[in-house]
Order: sequence, then structure tokens, then C-alpha cells
Amino acid sequence: MREPSACTTILVGKKASIDGTTMIARNDDTFRPITPQKFIIEPAAHGEKGRHIKSWLNKFEMDLPEDAQRVPAVPNVDYKHRGYYDESGINEENVCMSCTESTYGNERTLAFDPLVKDGLDEDCMQTVVLPYIHSARDGVKRLGELIAKYGSPAGNSVLFSDKDEIWYMEIVTGHHWVAERIPDDCYAATGNRVAIEQVDFDNPDYFMWSDGIREFVDEHHLNTDHEGWNFRHIFGTYTEQDRHYNTNRQWYIQKLFNPEIEQDPEDGDIPFIRKATKKITREDIQVALGSHYQDTPYDPFGKGTEEEKVRFRPIGLNRTQNSHILQIRSDVPADRAAIMWLCIGGPTFTPFVPFFANMSDTDPSYNNTSMDYNMNDAWWYYKSLAALVESHYPQFVQLDTDYLTELNRYYRGCVEEIIKGAEGKSGEELTEYLTKANQETVAHTKEDSEKLWGKMMVESINMSKLTFNMDANL
Repeated sequence: MREPSACTTILVGKKASIDGTTMIARNDDTFRPITPQKFIIEPAAHGEKGRHIKSWLNKFEMDLPEDAQRVPAVPNVDYKHRGYYDESGINEENVCMSCTESTYGNERTLAFDPLVKDGLDEDCMQTVVLPYIHSARDGVKRLGELIAKYGSPAGNSVLFSDKDEIWYMEIVTGHHWVAERIPDDCYAATGNRVAIEQVDFDNPDYFMWSDGIREFVDEHHLNTDHEGWNFRHIFGTYTEQDRHYNTNRQWYIQKLFNPEIEQDPEDGDIPFIRKATKKITREDIQVALGSHYQDTPYDPFGKGTEEEKVRFRPIGLNRTQNSHILQIRSDVPADRAAIMWLCIGGPTFTPFVPFFANMSDTDPSYNNTSMDYNMNDAWWYYKSLAALVESHYPQFVQLDTDYLTELNRYYRGCVEEIIKGAEGKSGEELTEYLTKANQETVAHTKEDSEKLWGKMMVESINMSKLTFNMDANL
């Protein structure tokens, strides 16, 4: 059975970031706190005939091209019951893709183009697209062609980027979709509802769309506005769930990036795209993806009323199975410019570890995840760390903050040292060098994490209620 992915998305253009990189990011949130995932490398294919894929969620299947690029992926361990869900990755040509964000079209539009039960669903989407595309724009084109051919069984939002462009694509009915390019000097944020607003059909540099979508809207009288062609108004929803589950996340991210703007967290027309007050760092995105309305009455750990603390769905959740930032740098050679910042365990309390995408393998602690609890697996290890911090939030949050701050300091220097050490290397030699460097980063992260575990365990012992003050000699 398909379980919708309730995710949060952030996209940052190259002129909006502090270092000229493009960054697309997403929390992969499910409806279960425990859905183990692994981090693996899907190998390249060269002239392999008979390649085929079949979904475990429905009857979708298709033949695959004989040639495919190598791609890192973050699939479910229990794929036979949960589906593949490769989630996110960066191919060999430095094209990024992140998918499986559920997005909901309204009943007016679905009445005339219903979802296709056995169409191309989220579980197979990345697998049939990312290994075969050569740019972000190419990704939108290929996925659009597949949706036209097979249909979609669910509404989905999909992120694509390369070193120059970022595209956000929303599939809202069985066959109709629109994609918008994020301007270089802007960022965008959304989650689980139609976000794209006015569509300019005379500007194909910034918009792409499904064949016949304008005729579809006209024929069935679906445009509710007197003027313009607002995709959100035509295909989107304005429900109570949106007000308490979706729009508030967009509101808070914009509050972080544009603190000067006053907005209502329940406003269904919060702008999708904005220019930030200052240039955005990778750490800013991490904070946003792990946030829970800090410094507002809506923080579950804060000082609001009991009603306020549960009014809105937080951005960082215990149901976040992984969080990722896909970064393409423009100031280094292409074969070392792609970094996949992966957070296994939850972005509120655990680190985003940098993995150079040009790698031949991932660390065994990431690629051999068990369905049963196992502290040797990164997924279980960092899930447990997050649970311990949250269980004693007032006592442990500062320890955790210091730990994450120190790791971010280390990662900044580490990434530059790795790039410096890569000078003169290319081809397989470079791939193996970056693979080894990634595993050394994993080891350092585990070492710092063990120190945090130790501090929290000592504090936990001291917090025991099974104590009593008596004579010092007793």
C-alpha cells in the first residue's frame, strides 16, 4: 500500500547562495516513525540489454535504456512492502534529483483527469529518470514524457538541479503538470501543496508544462481567477489541513530567510518564491529543515499554551527518515563539484554528513541497514541519538547544539582539504580517493557522536530519581 510522503522542500539559486552553488533540499517524511533506509550506489550500465523495472506498489513496469549513469540513492530497506523510493541522488553529469513529496490536486481538476492507478509512482520515479538525464531541464522533459505515457497514480512534486539551473515540477492530476525554474537570485520553500503561482506561457525559459493543459483548463472551466493563470488557484487546495499542516512550514522558512516580512502562518497564498534578506548558507538550510517554530508560541518545546504548541505540524519530525541537501559547486572541477549532504536520523538533532557524489561505494554502516534495531547501522544509530536528545530536551539540547556546531565547523574545513588533496587526480583514481575521503568523514562523525553519547549518558545517570540524600558515609 502506498503511504504518501509528507515532505518539506527548499530550493536556493546560485546567486542567492553565499558561495555561488545551487542547492536543492528536502526532508523525506513518512507516516511511520520507523521506515529504515540505506544509502547505496546504483551502478552504471553500459550496453546492458533487457533492463527492466517493476513497481512493488502497483502494476507499473517499463523497460529501461541499455546505458545508465552511476547514481547514489537512499531507498527503503523493506522495498517489497514499501516500494523502492530511491529518494534523492546526483548522477555522473552533476544533475540532481529529489522526489517523493506528495502534492494534492483539487477535486475539480481530478474529476476530469483522475489519477492513474497503475501509473508511474514515486517509488520508481528517480530510478527511471535520474540515470538518463543530462541537465535539470532535461529531467523535467523526461519525467513529463513518462507521465504522458504512463500517467501518475498520485500528486507529486519533484526537484531537479544542475550547476546553473533549478527546476521545481508539480504533477497534480493523472497527466497534467507544470514546472518552474527558480530565478538564480531567489529561493523557494514549500511542502505538500501546490506552490507554483502565475504561469507565463510566453516564457519557456522559466516554465514548462504538460501538453494540452491550457485547453484542459479552458474546456472544463477550471480557472477561478478573473485574470491570469495561477496554477495554485486552478489545481491546488485550500483546506484546513493546508492551514495547519502545510502553509505554516512555508511561513516559518520565510520567517527565517526574510525576518522583516510579516505574514500569517495560515495564509494559503504565501508566495512560493522570494529573495532572501541575506545570502543563504548550507547551514541555514539545515536549521530550517530541522526547525520546530523556535521563538514562536508554536514550538512544541516552547512556552506557548498547550493549544498553540500543537497547532502546526513542525518541519523537523521524528518521522523524517532522511534529510538531504544536494549541492553543485561552480568554483571547482566538475568531477568533484557535487556534494550530497545526507542526514540520517532527523535534521533537528543529527548532522548532515557531506558525501562527494563521485564515489564507488558508501560506508558499510550506511549501505547495509537492517530492518531490526542495530546500533552498527547509521540509520538506527542516529535515530537513537535523536530520540535521546528529544527525551531530555531541556538538559541535552545545548550539548546537541554544540556538537552540531562543531561538526559543521569541521565539515567546512574538511571539504576544502579533500578538494585540495584531489588536485592532479582524475578518473578512477579520483573516484577512489573521494570514496575513501567520504568514509573518513563518516568515521570522524561517529567519533564525535560517541563523545556526545557519553556526555548524555553521564547526565542521564546524574538525573536518576532513584536517589536519596543521607549521611556521606552511607
